[in-house]
Amino acid sequence: MGPFPITMLDAERLREGMRDLERSDPARASAVRGRAAAYLARLPGFPGDARTGILLDGAEGEDRFDALAEGEPCPALDPATGTCDLYAARPVTCRIFGPAVGIDGGAVGVCELCYQGASDEDIARCRVEVDAHGLEAELLAGDARQTIVAFALR
Repeated sequence: MGPFPITMLDAERLREGMRDLERSDPARASAVRGRAAAYLARLPGFPGDARTGILLDGAEGEDRFDALAEGEPCPALDPATGTCDLYAARPVTCRIFGPAVGIDGGAVGVCELCYQGASDEDIARCRVEVDAHGLEAELLAGDARQTIVAFALR
């Protein structure tokens, strides 16, 4: 639920997943594209380049991103079943959601529902480093730009 930043590698995985879905289930792929278009139409003040879908860097981008509606379901989420139509191609964030995770030694992202009442120290003890060997950064080859799922799918 809610928009979240994804890397360009995540975006490419999603586009590949859409191509696979278009071959295997064109009707479901069309529904995902429709949800992505509707999502973007409802999105107030995209915090980046609305033409390319690239998010702004820095504090301004973060502030504008934080102001987005958090209750919007991801366009890949089928509203009838509550499942992801692009599960095999889902972004890294979706693959690791739940446990306390860090990427490249940065901030720890956690699911608030999993850690109700937990102290920062408790959460830190549960931390899992996602890309322990730095392969994600290598694959991105210096491309630190980010976007959101809806732009990757349009």
